[in-house]
Amino acid sequence: MAKNKILSGMRPTGRLHIGHLSVLENWKKLQEEYSCFFFSADWHALTTSFEETGEIKKNTLEMVADWLAVGLDPEKSVIFTQSDIMEHAELHLLFSMIIPLSWLERVPTYKDQVQQFREQGKDIMTYGFLGYPLLQAADILVYRADAVPVGEDQLPHLELCREVARRFNHMYGRSVFPEPRALLAKVSLLPGIDSRKMSKSYANDIGIFTGTDDLKKKVNSMITDPARIRKNDPGHPEVCVVHKYHSIYSPGELAGIEDQCRKGEIGCVACKRIIQSSLDRVLAPLREKRKEITSRPGFVEEVLADGASRARREAAETMRMVREAMRI
Repeated sequence: MAKNKILSGMRPTGRLHIGHLSVLENWKKLQEEYSCFFFSADWHALTTSFEETGEIKKNTLEMVADWLAVGLDPEKSVIFTQSDIMEHAELHLLFSMIIPLSWLERVPTYKDQVQQFREQGKDIMTYGFLGYPLLQAADILVYRADAVPVGEDQLPHLELCREVARRFNHMYGRSVFPEPRALLAKVSLLPGIDSRKMSKSYANDIGIFTGTDDLKKKVNSMITDPARIRKNDPGHPEVCVVHKYHSIYSPGELAGIEDQCRKGEIGCVACKRIIQSSLDRVLAPLREKRKEITSRPGFVEEVLADGASRARREAAETMRMVREAMRI
């Protein structure tokens, strides 16, 4: 019996930080149960970086090396670059002929992100940005994916994809596309070391492959309870960045650390030392795996070329069905 298919991707922003780790660990589990398609969304990167394209190819190679180091297996998953499969663009074009403009304008994140970028002095009022949820729908449906791993914030985009599938099937009287369901993933949301959203642009991130010495510097820079002045002052773990890291990487010690913190029995320096050790235990084997991957020249390129060949076969069959249904 054929496995159900899932599709997911990331925009290539270069090497990843530990905020991405729970997503990749979820992908690693899914590849054991599903026929998985994972891709570098380089065309999506153009929606906001259309003036700065020089790093996209390099970033794809860095990002995919990270995926492989964390445990994505090219024998179990199809790993490829979006722009290597022209069928994504063809299906997006055909969908753009039949989808009302109002469907795209009502996507909740659209106006918010336009305003956010405008405040940064960047105008992204382009068709590409307005249409990126439709390109996402084409990404998913060109493989006739049965499910998509998403966080709750991405549910409106997936619902648009389901509406696109329904409209196409109804309009042309063929059940070409399934309506993919959401695989709601429990993703651990880690703040940056300064308590803001973790982002390389804020320089508040911890890379998945950060070395021990740099990791120590990052952890020592973490924001702790601002009301705690002296080592023996009672602490408030709920406002402390270090505590949030303990909840994910030191769960067995969390209750004891919380209790000691509230009683003023453990200082912030000692608390940081514990989380640094916990993080290093998690990251050390990943660093070794990535070193092994990057010691093989051309390996990542080979993985992407093989993945593109496999993805192209699936996408080409979908487009044959689409053209037949549309009589074009």
